[in-house]
Parts: sequence; C-alpha cells; structure tokens
Amino acid sequence: MRLRTKLISMLGAAALLAVSVPAFAQEAFAQESTVADTSARHRDNDRQGQDRQGRDHQGLIVIGHRGASGYRPEHTLESYRLAIRQGADFIEPDLVSTKDGVLVARHENEISGTTDVASHPEFAGRRTTKVVDGVSLTGWFTEDFTLAEIKTLRAKERIPAVRPRNTRYDGRFQIPTFAEVVQLAKREGRNGRPVGIYPETKHPTYFAKEGRRIDGTPIHVSLGTKLVETLVAEGFTDPKRVFIQSFDVENLLELKKRIMPAAGVSFPLVQLYDDIGQAKPYDMVYNASHGEDLAAIYGGLNERIEGGIGAETTYGALTTQRALNWMKANYASGIGPWKSNLLPRTALDPKVDANGDGKAELGTRNTGAVHPMLARALKAGLLVHPYTLRAEESFLTQTPSGISQSALGEAVQLYSLGVQGFFIDQPDVGVAAREIFLDLSRP
Repeated sequence: MRLRTKLISMLGAAALLAVSVPAFAQEAFAQESTVADTSARHRDNDRQGQDRQGRDHQGLIVIGHRGASGYRPEHTLESYRLAIRQGADFIEPDLVSTKDGVLVARHENEISGTTDVASHPEFAGRRTTKVVDGVSLTGWFTEDFTLAEIKTLRAKERIPAVRPRNTRYDGRFQIPTFAEVVQLAKREGRNGRPVGIYPETKHPTYFAKEGRRIDGTPIHVSLGTKLVETLVAEGFTDPKRVFIQSFDVENLLELKKRIMPAAGVSFPLVQLYDDIGQAKPYDMVYNASHGEDLAAIYGGLNERIEGGIGAETTYGALTTQRALNWMKANYASGIGPWKSNLLPRTALDPKVDANGDGKAELGTRNTGAVHPMLARALKAGLLVHPYTLRAEESFLTQTPSGISQSALGEAVQLYSLGVQGFFIDQPDVGVAAREIFLDLSRP
C-alpha cells in the first residue's frame, strides 16, 4: 500500500509538472523577484552532481543551450546567469572571432539576426555577402569588427515570432566575450556549486582556412587555440567543468593532438552531428575538395569509413560502430546528435494545436524507432548529449501513439533511453525532468 501511495504521489507530481511547465515557458523568471528566489534556492541546496534533496544525479546533466534562451535573448550574460540560477550544470556559448582575434559568444558570425547592427549607420558600409561553410550569407560579420566596435552593439531576440516575450529585452544587453562568460561561471559557481562551460567552436574551418575579412585579408584564426588560451588565462582548467564541442572533426582532432597538449590541459571533446542523412562535416568537404592529405589529417578514421573520407562524406558515416569506436579511442568523449535523428519523426498533416491556444503548430510524430547510433555510442563508451529541447509547441512532437508531448516529457524520455544529458532552451524544465526521472527510477 505504501508503494502504491508513493507511485501515485510521484506520478501526480509528474502530471502536474507536465501541465505547468509549458506555462512556465511563458511567464517563468520574467520577474526579477522570481529569479532571485530561484538563485537563492539553488545556491543553498544544489551541489554539482546532486539534486535539490541532496541525492546523486548519477552523471545526468542539464546544459543551458545558449543560456536560458527560452527566457532571455541567447548568448547574453543575462541568459547564461538565468540558466545557472535555474539549475543548469553547464552553460553553452557558441564562439566566433572578432577582427582583433577575441572570442565572442554569438550563434553565427553573421550578426544581423542577433544584434542591432543594422540600426548603426556608422557600420552600414560593412554589410557584405560571404560564403560560410558553403552557404551564401548577406549581412554583417564579427570578423570585420573590433571588440570595441562589437561592444557598441546590443543583443536582440533571434526568433521573435516564436518568443515575442523575449523582445522586451531587445537593446538592453551587450555581446559578451568568452572570457566574460567564463568569469560569470566562476562567480556564480561559488558556494559549493560548480558551474561548467560547454563551448562550441563555430565554423572553425572558415575561420582558420577559408574565411576572409571584408578587406580581402585572410582571417587565419584558430578558434580552438583561442578557446584553450582563454580557459588557461582565466584559470578555468578543471576537466570536470569543461566540454568542448564542434561540428567539424579536424578541429577536435587538432585540440586533442596538438592544442591541448601544448597548453598542458585536457578537456573532454564532443563530436556534434548535423543531419546524418544529408549534412556533411564541412572540414571534410573543404579538405577533400582542396586536395589535402586526408589520411594525415584524419588518421585511421579514414579507413573506418566505407570508401574513405571525401567531399561527399555525410555525418551518417560517423554513426557506424567502427567509426564510433575509433572516435572514442582517439579524441571524443561524447557525441551530440540532433534529437530528430536519434528519435526519427514523421510529418503531421494537418498540424495539431496541442496547447489549445488556437494555433496549430505541432507538426511531427515520433515513429517509435530509435537510431542505432545511440546503442552503438553507449557501447563504445561515449557520452550522448542530444540537442536541442525547446518548450514551444512548434518544436514539440507526438509520441508514436499520437499523444502530444511536452518538453518535460521529451526530456524524461531521453533520460530513460540512456542519454546522460541534453541541450535545452528552458533549463528549469530539464532540471524538473531529471528530478522526475530519478524519482521514478528509485527502487
């Protein structure tokens, strides 16, 4: 009888959270008093590796994707700070370089969608068109601005149609340097609760080899080198508090074989995967098409991909057991797959209004399949941290049986499948999911 009561209690709490968490995505932490309450609660009660009741997290982490980007404009100190105070174990900055070689946190090096640069007449002449990783983009690019110039800009919400409430913060926050993000983690990580950093090198092949500034001069900046130099300079070198991620393979191999050893540090590296069906690691495209020595760059990985590495190699080639085993043995501690590859979806027609707001925005249903890369990666001893969970209806899906799923339900499902963490725009939802999963998993 006691077991039945316990189960009913826990499932009731889970059901309550499943209903209430999407509402949090509209109002949670909008008021500074709520943020303060949350900060105090986590500082008093949380410890790295433990939940609010002091229980072991058993290696499960919550990664604040671009901070708490569901509640604040992404890649701002305010977004990162909120993620920490909501209980995220790691905060995730995407890193690009300025003209004077300083790393700043932006989703892309083209910044018209995330800053107010277009409203600065003094920078009108720097609008240009470039090809970044094979894609033609028109706008303003970080590599054409000094840090001092970047600091005159202000951040804005990247997807205002989806997150209109975040637009109230447009024009209020600066673009932070990577060093400033690290300093924030150090400050907020005091009082016995370490906070980790999970940086991504953004377009490392472009910055190191292919990219040019607006004046035509080559950029020639190693994002990996700058990243490690910053961590060392800030004294942030505990490998338990850092993951380094990239969609490029060569960049991670350079970090493992040359950059980190030269700096006397070692951090776990995570291989990100774009769509495994069609997308290609851009470093492989570039190196193959420019006649580079692929065997020298990629070593034994070239032999473990059917037909060898070439300009047409897709991320799917990196999902075989042979490839994953080699990656684990030679550079990777984990992988970061797209969640829709891990749990394939099929389109719904028509879309569904899952939250009853009069807008039918939920457009997919899980097929019930789980891609074998998950089991293969776990067998190889790799961590699996899929991306990106978001609470808004347009990013959600249905279960194979047609039940509309919240971000909370999706997160609990991923933990139950064996992933050890995930990137999420609403870290409070991820923290709640972990607590529910661990509660329901206790004997």
